[in-house]
Amino acid sequence: MSPRLFILAAALAGSAPAEEPPAAAEPVKPSVTKLDGTRYQIGAVIFDEKTREIRFPTKVNMTEGLLEFLIVHQNGKVHESLLSTEISPTHLNLALTLLHYRPSRELCPLPNETGGASDKFPEVPADVKAAARVTIEVEWSDAGKVRRIPVNEWIQHGVKATSMPAGPWVYGGSDFYEGKFSAETTGDVAAIFISPSALLGYPGDDNNNDDVWTPFQKRVPALGTNVTVIITPYQNAKPLPKP
Repeated sequence: MSPRLFILAAALAGSAPAEEPPAAAEPVKPSVTKLDGTRYQIGAVIFDEKTREIRFPTKVNMTEGLLEFLIVHQNGKVHESLLSTEISPTHLNLALTLLHYRPSRELCPLPNETGGASDKFPEVPADVKAAARVTIEVEWSDAGKVRRIPVNEWIQHGVKATSMPAGPWVYGGSDFYEGKFSAETTGDVAAIFISPSALLGYPGDDNNNDDVWTPFQKRVPALGTNVTVIITPYQNAKPLPKP
């Protein structure tokens, strides 16, 4: 591992909350293990220093019903998430940080005068927005063959009956509440409906509508299917396959 990775890993190791057991996962100090020339592992999160690819295991959690989340920890809001995972959100956040993804809070409403959410959003520089955008793909075994597609193809708009439009997801970085890392305590990993506590968010239309998105039943594998989530820089995204 490069000196920078060692230093940053050590610095962020103490950022995980440790006061009380969170709803999502017991916080632990991350230990970064080198796998080969450019790949490293933090818990169950594997990342590549050269390609900036991140991989981690999940399972199909819903095949029908309304979705507010793409991914949550298995102890989180599983009643409204397409996928569930056992990984620590702190580990994923550390991998994103080490690979130079920059968090953008552009999807999080600014507070109003009473402390609630306003209809205004932070102004984020263009270079930060670009560095926050990622492609999220899913890889799974289908009849003995490994398949890999953008996860947007597994999410359907309930009114338009079409898949979620092609495009990036945004690394927001979550936040801290009462000294605790919110993504770890809530288990919110990737949100479709705006969630300031989630590490990743959907920037497209209807991301403030909680009764629109559903699993694309004709495309999503069976409940419990093992799925590897793959995060890469958005500029490396491949064209979406035709439905």
